[in-house]
Amino acid sequence: MADITDYYGTGRRKTSVARVHLRPGSGKITINGKEYKELKEYLNNDAWVRYALKPAVMTESLGKFDMIIRVNGGGLSGQAGAIRLGIARALTRFNPDLRKTLKGSGLLTRDPRMVERKKYGLKKARRAPQYSKR
Repeated sequence: MADITDYYGTGRRKTSVARVHLRPGSGKITINGKEYKELKEYLNNDAWVRYALKPAVMTESLGKFDMIIRVNGGGLSGQAGAIRLGIARALTRFNPDLRKTLKGSGLLTRDPRMVERKKYGLKKARRAPQYSKR
């Protein structure tokens, strides 16, 4: 079996987890076992696509790698953020010199914001039932 060069990065955002594998190639994108011509077919939103691909665009490595992505949990917005962090981490494995560029743009920082849990006696995390005087 041929030895495959593979650069791996894990990204997380909200409740989404993305496992990103970058392999030298022509720019094919495979998400959850299904091949896509472009990322917009999966994310359905140009803003999310730009957000997710920012590390690859900044390092000018957009068409140089085949992306094999396993992503689960959360919605498409959180998945886009998880893919972004995964791509950035995989690119630093490929070339550690890119770390300074990515770190300076905040692409290697995990966004810690999560949904606040619901409390008993409330309708949501902080929303109390409507007050009734009578």
